[in-house]
Amino acid sequence: MACEYRHRRRVEFADTDMAGIAHFACFFRYAEEAEHAFLRSLGLSVHAPAEGVTVGFPRAAARCEYLLPARFEDEVEVHIWVHKKRTRSLVYQFEVRLGDDSIAHGELAVTCCRSYRDGTLEAVPLPPPFVDKLEEAPYAALAFR
Repeated sequence: MACEYRHRRRVEFADTDMAGIAHFACFFRYAEEAEHAFLRSLGLSVHAPAEGVTVGFPRAAARCEYLLPARFEDEVEVHIWVHKKRTRSLVYQFEVRLGDDSIAHGELAVTCCRSYRDGTLEAVPLPPPFVDKLEEAPYAALAFR
């Protein structure tokens, strides 16, 4: 079973504001990229067929604290881990690092849902492959201000 993943990426020009600093919203995209890479590494996906229907993982909550800026062409590492595994949801925590410095950390809560053609969502249990392949990481919870 797996509980964590590390993903490297470069800050692109399109990620930055006029000061050359990565826009705050990009950190959520970086965390989501790490989540998708983590799941792919296990043969899973956030858009997953399960028992004849497709389930997805819409975000129920997200937060991020910014400690230091990231700039164009910086190479950052996103460390993401399963903080909580519940019957119908996962809570990931993540840290973005630039070299030895932690520049941001945050949390994403996702709910496993079946979507219907009329646009409604129904929370459903995690599919067996998610239950079988993911476990909670042995890390203390991040401290937020």
